[in-house]
Amino acid sequence: MIDQLLEGNKKFQETVFKQNIDHYQELVKGQSPPVLWIGCSDSRIQTGHITQMKPGHLFIQRNIGNVAPIHDWNFATVLEYAIKHLKVRDIVICGHSDCGAIKALDKELNDVYIPLWLNNAIEAKNRVDSKIKKPTTPEETKKRSRMIEQENVRLQIEHLKTYPLIKTALKEKSIEVHGLYYDLETGGLTKNSMIKILFQSLFLSGPEISAQCV
Repeated sequence: MIDQLLEGNKKFQETVFKQNIDHYQELVKGQSPPVLWIGCSDSRIQTGHITQMKPGHLFIQRNIGNVAPIHDWNFATVLEYAIKHLKVRDIVICGHSDCGAIKALDKELNDVYIPLWLNNAIEAKNRVDSKIKKPTTPEETKKRSRMIEQENVRLQIEHLKTYPLIKTALKEKSIEVHGLYYDLETGGLTKNSMIKILFQSLFLSGPEISAQCV
């Protein structure tokens, strides 16, 4: 596999790199990305590819479940560097369909670290499950997963806003925070604020609710 990676790099140098040599030479001088992108580590999602952004436009933090953990040194360092030094203007938290982290919230895992990490997302599952009936069909199970995936984006934005430097930046209006959701089936990227989670009557535990998005 390593040989394939090295061979792929040779092709990159001979094609993409050579065809965009001026852009890559500018990157040698430094970076000034306008966006901090917080996404999932899922190998099926290549951030630059799905947004068609060239190198240098996105400062990227990826982890299991596109989590914005509270009191995490690694994550806090990324935020501090992005805001204070790179001067990013936008922060994106992007969730996606068929997320393994979200599926794992329903499982009893024997792993040491994964369950601890997923505690950062468990509230999204609890919120959705408190509003819907237990799914009884594959279609309802899929709908539930999407609801939790989208609610997790909102939850992580809440976590993000607990960091003092984010509070300050938002107060000063030097940054904007956005929630996005990527659909693997369609290749589409949607603003989370535009997603209306409408619980169908057969899928509700109470009166019909339209969950408001962040």
